Amino acid sequence: MRIPRTLLVSFGLFLALSCSSNAQDQSFDEWLADLRAEALSLGISESTLIALNDLEAPLERVLELDNSQPEFVQTFTRYLSLRITASQVSRGQSLLQQHETLLQEVRQRYGVQPHYLVAFWAVESNYGRATGGFSVLQALATLAYDPRRSAFFRRELLTALQIIDDGHIAAENMSGSWAGAMGQLQFLPSVFYEYGIDGDNDGRVDIWNSLPDIFHSAANFLNSLGWRGDERWGREVLLPDDFDYSLAGTRTRKSLQEWQDLGITRVDGSPIPVATMNASVVIPAGAAGPAFLAYQNFRATMGYNPSTFYALTVGHLADRYTGAGPIQRMPVNETAMSVADVRELQELLNASGFDSGEPDGRVGRQTRAAILAYQESIDVPMDGYASAQLLESLRD
Repeated sequence: MRIPRTLLVSFGLFLALSCSSNAQDQSFDEWLADLRAEALSLGISESTLIALNDLEAPLERVLELDNSQPEFVQTFTRYLSLRITASQVSRGQSLLQQHETLLQEVRQRYGVQPHYLVAFWAVESNYGRATGGFSVLQALATLAYDPRRSAFFRRELLTALQIIDDGHIAAENMSGSWAGAMGQLQFLPSVFYEYGIDGDNDGRVDIWNSLPDIFHSAANFLNSLGWRGDERWGREVLLPDDFDYSLAGTRTRKSLQEWQDLGITRVDGSPIPVATMNASVVIPAGAAGPAFLAYQNFRATMGYNPSTFYALTVGHLADRYTGAGPIQRMPVNETAMSVADVRELQELLNASGFDSGEPDGRVGRQTRAAILAYQESIDVPMDGYASAQLLESLRD
């Protein structure tokens, strides 16, 4: 019996929340027995639940990755250079030609342009070559047993079991990342369950091996996020010298005409095109780096992965497939800030009277507000960007 999606989520969430508080009061085997009973109550078959017998105690490696804090905060320059190379662009262009018929079919149905779909494919799994080597069930069980986010991952684990029960994939073949993201799209089970499409009409959704299923599913998800098939993601622009950096960020949206009236131009100085579209200014490396006008498709991309760096990389890679050149105003010698550097920055801001909250090595809203106030006090562009130069200024 296939449980309706709304029932699976709501009932599973209720049970997960009721079980999460005492998960660590149980042994893993006891916790697993409760999970099995819960899955049976949702209609998942005994034959599917045999897969739970193969689960080991929580994997330390998964917990290490979940708990790890990067030693350095990756710069936009570094993030982009790891994902966009000449060979990566060339391979994407070749695959666009190779799968043109399928990609155009997907575009007709969902309105997502082929070069964007291939860019997502590239950034998510390196065109299917890096999908993660973990058992999804084992990874999700590890994270669901851990008390910090047990309700969320328990719900994902139940959904993964439902996917197996529906016959989409065998348990032993359900591989993914340490966080349970699956296949060439890196979908969590809940996203798969909601948006997975059987593109090759074989009766199951296979985002591990079937390109029709992969592209149809990705496009279906993006369509649900508000993707617009007649628009681009955004473009690099040049900001005027007197630009008010408090306007930067995705919280501020203005029409293209309004941005043009504020003096924003193309990188070559020519006027930006004006259409009935709203946009935000995004500055991933502060005032010294590139600036972009980001449109609705940028926002849809952040629905897929809520990272500014990610969304810019997908959009720029798609542009490169169609012949665009590199980003023009990349910063030179951009220096990464370590967690210790950010913590010192916060301490110095606090000591100077600019409240950045409890120093934790992470740049959040309060730290950005403190940076803005400090930048205003020393009469420099107020971009709210935590940089090595800013830290040196505070040390002096």
